[in-house]
Amino acid sequence: MSEVEPVERTRVVARDGDRQVERDDALAVEEPLEIRIRPAQGGPGRPFVTTMRTPGNDEELVAGLLFAEGVIQSRSDLRSLERPVDPRIDPELRSNVMVASLVPEAHARGEKLERGTVMGSACGVCGKTSIENVIPADAVPLETRLRIRPELLFAMPERLREGQSVFSKTGGLHAAGVFAADGSLLALREDVGRHNAVDKVAGWALREGRLPLAGRILLVSGRASFELVQKALVAGLPVVAAVSAPSSLAADLAEEAGMTLVGFLRGGSMNVYAGAGRITAP
Repeated sequence: MSEVEPVERTRVVARDGDRQVERDDALAVEEPLEIRIRPAQGGPGRPFVTTMRTPGNDEELVAGLLFAEGVIQSRSDLRSLERPVDPRIDPELRSNVMVASLVPEAHARGEKLERGTVMGSACGVCGKTSIENVIPADAVPLETRLRIRPELLFAMPERLREGQSVFSKTGGLHAAGVFAADGSLLALREDVGRHNAVDKVAGWALREGRLPLAGRILLVSGRASFELVQKALVAGLPVVAAVSAPSSLAADLAEEAGMTLVGFLRGGSMNVYAGAGRITAP
């Protein structure tokens, strides 16, 4: 991850059977991030949402979240991302605030969606309550020619785990990785919130001019929930794989949208819940 590694040391009392010792332990940092949006003509910006996240790649997180919410629709909608510049603001507070300057059209969309609430590190559905209002009418069709060999999918969880530098120290973070069809890892981000990790890789793609992510595969380290499939759909990802279970609504959304959804991707086994045609026969 970029910037300072978000790990905090603490003392714990550890028990193993009848044995008890006091030792150092590492915890993944969780802090709030207030996202503000302001129009191109300037101003301090108005609060849009506060989300609990692991510090690091904050610019990508903001870009990805605003894209998933429909506030920005392309890289050109986002004029700039910056910390508050007022020197009277405490440095620690400045590090937990991001201000997004938007073009007028995007700012208007943001004002309509403004929530002013706190998102926990496990939420992320962001008010979307049905499949019908999640699939955009003007959505870019998902890649249908993509074919993936099962052995490439089976190798991906280990590659994801190898890249989780903070998880290896704390055991307390989710990860999201974008893979090419040949199995190569293109981007990996970690966060205490699984939806934040997906927003970070989507924000990376948006800022790099890589959207839509046609022909790519999203792998998440935990379960595949509805909001993760929804975020993948907005980013144009035709395949979502998870090392754990999907939810029923996630499977329904994937089926309706024409996505491939894989769950329980572990070792040499997996379950395909939707879009099995993209995975070649053994």
